[in-house]
Amino acid sequence: MNRRNTNWLILIVILLAFSLWIDLSKEISLTNPFTQEPLFSRNVEIRLGLDLRGGLQTLLEADLPTTATVASGDLETTRQILESRANGLGVSEVLMQTAGDRRIVAEFPGVSNPEEVVAALQQTALLEFVDFGTTPVLAGTVIDTDYEGQVSNGDTAPAATATTDPNQPTATPDTSAATATPDANQPPATVYHTVMTGSDLKEAFVSADTTGKPAVSFTLSSNGAVIFSDYTTSHRGQYLGIVLDKTVISAPSVGDPITDGSGIISGSFTAEEANKLAVQLRYGSLPVPVKVVESRTVGATLGEESVRKSLVAGIIGLSVVIVFMLLYYRLPGLIADLALLSYAIFTLAIYKFGIPGVFSGVTLTLPGIAGFILSVGMAVDANILIFERLKEELRAGKNIRQAIDLGWSRAWPSIRDSNTSTLITCVILYIFGNSFGASMVKGFSITLALGVGVSLFTAIIVTRTFLHTVLDSIKLADHPRWFGL
Repeated sequence: MNRRNTNWLILIVILLAFSLWIDLSKEISLTNPFTQEPLFSRNVEIRLGLDLRGGLQTLLEADLPTTATVASGDLETTRQILESRANGLGVSEVLMQTAGDRRIVAEFPGVSNPEEVVAALQQTALLEFVDFGTTPVLAGTVIDTDYEGQVSNGDTAPAATATTDPNQPTATPDTSAATATPDANQPPATVYHTVMTGSDLKEAFVSADTTGKPAVSFTLSSNGAVIFSDYTTSHRGQYLGIVLDKTVISAPSVGDPITDGSGIISGSFTAEEANKLAVQLRYGSLPVPVKVVESRTVGATLGEESVRKSLVAGIIGLSVVIVFMLLYYRLPGLIADLALLSYAIFTLAIYKFGIPGVFSGVTLTLPGIAGFILSVGMAVDANILIFERLKEELRAGKNIRQAIDLGWSRAWPSIRDSNTSTLITCVILYIFGNSFGASMVKGFSITLALGVGVSLFTAIIVTRTFLHTVLDSIKLADHPRWFGL
């Protein structure tokens, strides 16, 4: 066995071990062996779609006059922001698709409080940083500001106690501002000046303050950094209020100037509250306001028993294919079976873990399962083409090594063309499902395309590597029956 084949075999074994780890786990995590601190943790349970698990389906529509034109780019951006909000709030497995030029279809599989989630997604609050001068305004006070724009950033949030540059000494807040709650029915007559709005926020994420408590760090746009630098430089010791929807959250005092466009909101946050505020800041602005026009609860059309029976049927089908390949192609068929099992292991791992930087996993629906089963058949087709070519070369008098290489190279054009045509069909189905809100069609296209991609890998790399590993040292003349000749 040559060095190149050895390298591929080592890589395949590593991938198989990692994939099996994912397939057999509900959660995977890595820990630093020296400090015992967690380095990585991820839930890899199989996610079921609305038709398998039940949940809520909601139809959102642009909250604009019917005569107003909604740009497709703005609607798609709105969909992405809403989906990011839901995922950031911990509502996993949410599926959102644009439907036409004014509507978004949202599906929440297995969500126990979908109405609350939808309400949070619709809410478009205004975040302002307000100049309170030398007098703090108590948290919970409803105020008037001189900003009348419509910048949407955030939602309600817990009281915070400081906004500082994490690289500078922590600002000293007025603690009473974070705890007292005055009568909201008596708003002050003073109109306060808005220094900056949430539109100048570039990024917000959960972090920890100097005491190790949960906090929210943020960075500003170049314009926001200049505004913040000028204000904090000229207003030391004065109070900068954080205001949402004209309601004061807190009024920390300005310590050292914040000149690099980064800061931290710290206070008596729980981890959940800090995450919620970060999500609100990060995914606050909606290009298109939306409203709920229809909401209905969907029961699982299959249920656990039907899912179990589907899995049993799939296992039976896979077993029949394995037996057929073994009986018809003998030793190459056994190798094909190993490659087919590798395909199933790889595919399930991708469904559960996803591909980093591309997607975080697949939500399985009934059409998605159908796409996976169809892709199994296509993986077998590739092996059959290779083995038929292999047998032809062996009958022509080639040795095992030559027959493997020639058989694969001559079968490859057919494998490539058939799989390419399938991938083109998947793209068309995906576009159709995405454009018209047909999530079932979209799920089928995604799982089928992933299956085709993995089957190409197993046909091009895994099967060929296994063939060379097992067959290169075997003399055909001594064992012709092993090859079905």
